[in-house]
Amino acid sequence: MKVFSPNNLLLICLYVDDLLVTGDSQAEIELFKQKMNSEFEMTDLRRLNYFLGLEFKHTSKGILLHQRRYISGVLSKFHMADYNLVPIPVIANLKLGEATDERLVDATLYKQVVGSLRYVCNSIPDISYGVGLVSRFMNSPRTSYLAAAKHILRYLKGTTKLGLFFPRRTSHFPRRTSQDEGNMEVWTDSDWYGDRMDRRSTFGYFFKYMHAPISWCSKKQNVLALSSCEAEYIASAKTTCQCLWLSACIKELKLECKEPIQLLVDNKSAISLSKNPVCHGRSKHIETKFHFLRDQVSQGRLELVYCPTEDQVADVFTKALRQSRFEKLRELLGLKLINILD
Repeated sequence: MKVFSPNNLLLICLYVDDLLVTGDSQAEIELFKQKMNSEFEMTDLRRLNYFLGLEFKHTSKGILLHQRRYISGVLSKFHMADYNLVPIPVIANLKLGEATDERLVDATLYKQVVGSLRYVCNSIPDISYGVGLVSRFMNSPRTSYLAAAKHILRYLKGTTKLGLFFPRRTSHFPRRTSQDEGNMEVWTDSDWYGDRMDRRSTFGYFFKYMHAPISWCSKKQNVLALSSCEAEYIASAKTTCQCLWLSACIKELKLECKEPIQLLVDNKSAISLSKNPVCHGRSKHIETKFHFLRDQVSQGRLELVYCPTEDQVADVFTKALRQSRFEKLRELLGLKLINILD
């Protein structure tokens, strides 16, 4: 009887009755499928092309993850298929307030729209800030909030051919060197005082592992920062937690993750604060838990590196940007057109 080798890695992703199977050995993958077929009634769909609304296009250069079919269904469901396109998901400098003078809209419809948009963030990360913004008003949705959500849908209509690109390890797109092996790139950023209602900041982070996008976030901070330095420092501390978790996951998959991990930040004061243990008037009020960042820096597991604002990829997760800057950062996220990879 054939058995699995302890030296090979076999990964199974299970969601209800849908499975993804991958691993080091094609022979062991086939053996696993045979054993499953002997116990359960199953259909083998062969190479991954579709899974839970996510579509995968295989090319010689890599794999493109997109949701064309799902997005088209969402546009039809909410009667947005015939609306005009817009070049950016959120109007530049848009700020949404309480708007108590506006009429309420159907809360069920609003939640359905926002829920659908949240799922699209799995393949189109550049809408994360806008989706996070409209998600803040679930309890009492107004006309301006629904208009902002529909604006994102109009943006998606023009970007159905965009998807996240995962380059093959042997690919020269982009060209790799030995220094790229196990290298994780991390960007983190925060606006300051951005929310009109509670004046809290929105932070974001973006991770790439060997040039492939693997994690991103756009979220409002749960504390009130008193300066841009403090907002960036808190954002870096939150990103550090994700850094360590992803590093542990990568190592558990028997892959290399180089240390120290470089965290790209565009605020020199926050970088200095992470290295300087002296407690002074500008930092003594910061909650102790955020100084976890300083501890990781001192241990050599993390290194904060200055990144010019124009190259700060995570900026797209913290605020509404003008079209030229938005399109530049969208390309840096790893979003590619499907047809250019045919």
